[in-house]
Amino acid sequence: MKKQDILYGIHPVREAIQAGRRRIAAILLAPGKLPERLLRIREMAVKRGIPVKTAPANRLGELAKSDRHQGIIAETGIFQTTPLETLLKTMGAGTSPPFLLVADSITDPMNLGALIRTALAVGMMALITPRDRCAPPTPTVSSASAGALEHMTLVQVTNLARALGRLQEKGIWIFGLDHRAELDCFQSDFTGPAALVIGGEGKGIRPLVKKSCDHLVSIPQNGPVTSLNASVAGAVVMYEAYRQRMMHRKES
Repeated sequence: MKKQDILYGIHPVREAIQAGRRRIAAILLAPGKLPERLLRIREMAVKRGIPVKTAPANRLGELAKSDRHQGIIAETGIFQTTPLETLLKTMGAGTSPPFLLVADSITDPMNLGALIRTALAVGMMALITPRDRCAPPTPTVSSASAGALEHMTLVQVTNLARALGRLQEKGIWIFGLDHRAELDCFQSDFTGPAALVIGGEGKGIRPLVKKSCDHLVSIPQNGPVTSLNASVAGAVVMYEAYRQRMMHRKES
């Protein structure tokens, strides 16, 4: 079983240090004069007692399995997920109604990373994914999320439809994004406890998961393109929900 990840790039490494959720064995930097951003990361690491070493750029590329390492990698423990029951117990602790993202069959790590980045920006408290039908929380996902993954609560479940049922038992309304739905996202009410389900490219939300949703919503479009990229569509609806929730909070 894998016990170590190699995070690469300025944002993922910096956010992993700031989040403090991963065990970081060492930071490796390219030799020579360092740009200001890498100097700040080195200072953060030293303050936290994380060993900092140097390694040639080609060695960093070998470890990262990518040439997009930006002169820095971190040898870390694997990303730790949260059990669903733990999330359910903590959902009522905040001052705002729970707001969750559910990714069904998002297998492209770039799409998943982009969704996580937006979800964190709009204050979603957790991401729920199926264990076997979604890209895992790899360094590529962390890189695509610009490090947002390092701050996100991630729940992996064996049966997504059953997990949605558990959310409904806790009073969470489930909204599934479906471009064929008659109700559009701007007509929907996202101000209460809500979970937004985003499906994978091509087939969208799986039929059994779709049946588990309370409402199916679409994004109105005007043009020849019939659907949007999953991460773009998700961002549109997440920000509409965020707008509604902010307005509702001000009016309360």
